[in-house]
Amino acid sequence: MPLLTDLLDAHRRPDGSRWTGQKLDEATGGVVTRSYFTNLRKGRIESPGYEKMLAMAKAMGFLPEAWFEDAPGEATRAAPTEGWDLAGRVRHLFDVIKHPGTDELYTDAEVARMSAGGLTEEEVGGMRTGRIADPTVGQVAALATVFGVEPSYLLDRREPSLLDDELVRALQDEDVRDITRESSRLPDGERRLVLGTVRQFRDQKVAPSG
Repeated sequence: MPLLTDLLDAHRRPDGSRWTGQKLDEATGGVVTRSYFTNLRKGRIESPGYEKMLAMAKAMGFLPEAWFEDAPGEATRAAPTEGWDLAGRVRHLFDVIKHPGTDELYTDAEVARMSAGGLTEEEVGGMRTGRIADPTVGQVAALATVFGVEPSYLLDRREPSLLDDELVRALQDEDVRDITRESSRLPDGERRLVLGTVRQFRDQKVAPSG
């Protein structure tokens, strides 16, 4: 699994050695067993489950969303935080995000159809109700893509803030998501400078001519 290889290279143990199946088994309390790690590394398992993905991220010291990054070595060293579970976050998306074509809330069938084969209706319903508590990386990515949110939204265990309609519509634009993602990585002072620049452009747009 190329991504796992990159993560193992970028996030080594404190003594500088690479993580092994035995060490991950010990560090995750048996959540990621030695045999599971071996099968994942050799490609017999194409995509880790949700809980195993979080357990490996916490043990190895990287953000869970690094599973979805093109350059996982750049992920910030951090551990998942506690809060809402996956089902609660999925239900939140269903409660606040409307279909852009109908302006109605999504159904399980619509999400499955819009995932272009990434999810079945039963899988969507299972993730929303909690019947599927351990979806794969691919399933999480497919669901996030349909709703136009970053996969990290479904991985961060902190309680999510409510999304208002204006913010939801804005985040459906790819440029807005890129600006938000990049600015979130800046220090507080630099983020305020970016916000000031954006507001200057807004004021210039609405200012009367002459």
